[in-house]
Amino acid sequence: MVTHIDKHWNMVGVYSATHFFVDFACAFLMFRSIAGTPESYLCVLFYNFCAFAMQMPLGIIADKINRNSFFAIFGCVLVGLAYGFVHIPIAAVIIIGIGNAMFHIGGGIDVLNISDKKLAPLGIFVAPGAFGIYYGAMLGKGSDLSAIFIPLALIAVAALIFISYRAQRETYPKNATFSLDGIHSLHIPIAISCLFCVVFLRSFVGLELDFPWKGIGYFGTVLVCAVVFGKIIGGFAADRFGVAKTSFFSLGIATTLFLFPMIPLAGATAVLLFNMTMPITLWALVKTLPGAKGFAFGLLTFGLFLGFLPKYLNVEILTETSFLVAVLAAGSLVLLLVGIRMAKL
Repeated sequence: MVTHIDKHWNMVGVYSATHFFVDFACAFLMFRSIAGTPESYLCVLFYNFCAFAMQMPLGIIADKINRNSFFAIFGCVLVGLAYGFVHIPIAAVIIIGIGNAMFHIGGGIDVLNISDKKLAPLGIFVAPGAFGIYYGAMLGKGSDLSAIFIPLALIAVAALIFISYRAQRETYPKNATFSLDGIHSLHIPIAISCLFCVVFLRSFVGLELDFPWKGIGYFGTVLVCAVVFGKIIGGFAADRFGVAKTSFFSLGIATTLFLFPMIPLAGATAVLLFNMTMPITLWALVKTLPGAKGFAFGLLTFGLFLGFLPKYLNVEILTETSFLVAVLAAGSLVLLLVGIRMAKL
């Protein structure tokens, strides 16, 4: 039997590659042109709000208009267009943030529609963004790469999305009719709240982690690889062993390893295991709100935005970092398992 994922696997690859380029372009612009400007502190807030918090209302629009590929393409165009506004930093970050949000929503809904009951494609789609941010920031701080090539690359990947979609549009999966049916049932709001809190904690913990060895040699690259491959492995593991078992073992072991932050192998493995539940959380919420995939995607990215705020505002919450990070990881496990249970997955 041929499934959507068999017929449209190439679109998952196209969107995953584009995810790298979009996040690379955003990080590169922020570090090359925005960092160091008088408006940089405010620009960081505006960018994160537009890129993450705005995905929720944009997700509702995308759910309703059912033009996911074109939503993603327009997002790529906006990200490239932002490079023409670098002399107006606030305008540049608003444009690039909205473009980032539109690509993630459009590409995310498409991958969710294609993957159907599988999590592996979702893990593959979300993973490359971490590489994009890492290398975009690295090259943005330098002077070797000319910025002119980045909008050109974005135009190329946008064209690739368009060509790939046109080649298979007759059999391309469509959005479900927008609906929030079932949300009035008590177990659904509980599931949504638990899954939202998991993402908030993942964002908060991820920004608070500061391993003493990450700046030594290639350990920074190792940590980024742990984030990327954790998301990919999480999708495949959930397909093979189930979402509950994968969540229990990955977060359970990560909780223990976070207690040993001085040991590079323990810390990197903890980060990999901690990120394995990223595609699981998103998939679980989408299954809870099957008629509102874009809204579900955006609701969780709003949780990412809220998790960013304490770090941005320099609010000191964690003192004994390793112990409290382990506690928060354990709390994430409990919330995720309750959310999965309440969603009846």
